[in-house]
Amino acid sequence: MNPIELSFEFFPPKTQEGVDKLRATRAELAPLKPKFVSCTFGAGGSTQQGTLDTVLDIAKDGIEAAPHLSCVGSSKESLRAILNEYRSHGIRHIVALRGDLPSGMGSVGELRYASELVAFIRAETGDWFNIEVAAYPEYHPQSRSPSADLENFARKVKAGANSAITQYFFNADAYFRFVDDARKLGVDVPIVPGIMPITNFSQLMRFSDMCGAEVPRWVARRLESFGDDLESIRAFGLDVVTGLCQRLVDAKVPGLHFYTLNGAVATRTICERLGAQ
Repeated sequence: MNPIELSFEFFPPKTQEGVDKLRATRAELAPLKPKFVSCTFGAGGSTQQGTLDTVLDIAKDGIEAAPHLSCVGSSKESLRAILNEYRSHGIRHIVALRGDLPSGMGSVGELRYASELVAFIRAETGDWFNIEVAAYPEYHPQSRSPSADLENFARKVKAGANSAITQYFFNADAYFRFVDDARKLGVDVPIVPGIMPITNFSQLMRFSDMCGAEVPRWVARRLESFGDDLESIRAFGLDVVTGLCQRLVDAKVPGLHFYTLNGAVATRTICERLGAQ
């Protein structure tokens, strides 16, 4: 029996090779019995069909699949059509996000914020969907201030979210403080830590720069010192992330959500080290 509820994030493959790889990844992670898996959705619906196809493929395996849905660049009509499509296939779990405006797109769409998207989903579908929203322990890179970001998070929950998944982080104290501050604002839903396994230094730094996640200097310097030694990068990354996860598990967090990048090895190894068999 797993000591903690696990969930995994995938992205829609763009090639048949990618489809085959993701199926192999899912098969490797399936013994960990995830509570659900999520599937990303490009800004303005740019991967809408890929998200639907991937989610339906996952659901065929008997695993609960939660598509991401972003509102930026989308009309209410298009969002309504997507929600109806998911309902028609019996999908009952969704991750509601603002999303990023893709370059060259002039309009933000009819809904500007994730809180508006959550309210729209509730107005359109009632209690059909279990709605997840995003949380940012180190604060959203575009937020005016930490307090403004916390208030925005609380608005998403009050609009009807059931639970939240955080952006990945490597400082457990940032997560604990964020949860404490959210509770003071009356947020009582589960806030599940998002976990990014470390397998590639340059990719990690690029992602972190884009999303505002802080890589501790000592971690970045150690990773950088390994140069092209991928084996050392992965071994050190496993130790760092397993240690983070163990601290979170010891604090009885409501779950761990792994950003797998469609790979299985690092996520599976960390979960096995934590005793999830």
